[in-house]
Amino acid sequence: MASGSELLLAFYGDDFTGSTDAMEALAVSGLRTVLFLEPPEPAFVAARFPDLRCIGVAGTSRAMSPAEMDEQLDPVLRELWALKAPLTHYKVCSTFDSAPEIGSIGHVADLVRRKLNPGATISVAAGAPPLRRYTVFGNHFAAAGTEVFRLDRHPTMSRHPVTPMHEADLRIHLSHQTRASIGLMSLPELDGPAAEVDARHAQKLADRPDLLLYDVADDRSLGTVGRLIWQQARHAQHFAIGSSGVEYALAAHWRASGVIAAARATFPPVVPVKQLIVVSGSASPMTATQIQWASAHGFDCLRAPTEALCRPQATDAPLKDVFERALASLSAGRSVVIYTAAGPDDPSIQATRETLTAGSANTARMLGSALGRIARDLLARTSLRRVVVAGGDTSSYATQELGLYGLEMLAELTPGAPLCRGYSEDPELDGLEVALKGGQMGKADYFGAARGDR
Repeated sequence: MASGSELLLAFYGDDFTGSTDAMEALAVSGLRTVLFLEPPEPAFVAARFPDLRCIGVAGTSRAMSPAEMDEQLDPVLRELWALKAPLTHYKVCSTFDSAPEIGSIGHVADLVRRKLNPGATISVAAGAPPLRRYTVFGNHFAAAGTEVFRLDRHPTMSRHPVTPMHEADLRIHLSHQTRASIGLMSLPELDGPAAEVDARHAQKLADRPDLLLYDVADDRSLGTVGRLIWQQARHAQHFAIGSSGVEYALAAHWRASGVIAAARATFPPVVPVKQLIVVSGSASPMTATQIQWASAHGFDCLRAPTEALCRPQATDAPLKDVFERALASLSAGRSVVIYTAAGPDDPSIQATRETLTAGSANTARMLGSALGRIARDLLARTSLRRVVVAGGDTSSYATQELGLYGLEMLAELTPGAPLCRGYSEDPELDGLEVALKGGQMGKADYFGAARGDR
């Protein structure tokens, strides 16, 4: 490992915004990581990126049914597993949002146990203190503004439009998605001398749980969990499920044990641009606050006609209208935000749902793809080369429309939502700067920060 060339980790992100925060956790630790939109050929990686230490694939499984996962996710996980990295990680949102019928984390665990690593315990870690996400006695907590809420009382996640979280105990939450047995390595069991912690951990594994959930509440428990997971990965190829807390935990242990340099990597400041394109499919209160801030600071904020875009017989007319209005704003020298909703109480959410006949999963696909096409066409008609995509589910589909094959961290904006450099075979798009922001990520002025205002 000290050679600095061996592949340490391969991960798959269940949405694009979540994938970038895993990439960031590794990049700030000095590990070169590229996030691909599709699994790349090993020869391509060796030729283009010979010094990669970690490799990721951004996906859309958070918006998939179990049947879609079987069809689309199964081959991707097989390809990542075939890379023979010590650890393969199925990266989920740090708020663990999922349901039996959509984005089922339990279904992925069953798939892995059945087809990739039968008989082995899967590590599960959701806590990520750098993102203000914490797991205590199996219950998960997440910050909103200055406060921290139990997940089932969180102002956003308890009211998520697709996968509302009604249970904070992740063991109970997962039990609705899988029949797999789930153990817990709690905070008291993670405390104490390393030899004692290792003995407790060995006993947990001796009980042969299908999944073992780890508490994470602070930097100390984070590093301990990283050590315990890496011990298993060094013994035999290992699989983990969890948030970017997995990457933060591993990096903490790798630094402490000398696998990687102790110093944090530094990135150049964001270079200011005069104008920015933002497309948002997020319904979170934080994104609504960010849209309000943008409106007050020189952005033209344009509502996308979601109901018209989701009608079964929808035409290109609604898209063309939004595109023309956005192009006029950009031509006048202003930045633009094109958004589908302003917070969870926006009446367009329910109205759009009622327009659809195939369920809410189609909302993400249809709206995300539409937003992505608008952003792509605006980039083609202007000289702008920086775009922000906000929202977990919709951003995955929007980013797929931008003509990129990969992303690499370029600069820090806010934890979990960095500015990235895009890679494309199209020279007009190669080098495009992209920031993917989950709904809850960032402060009120995030869009301004992405423009380089601060």
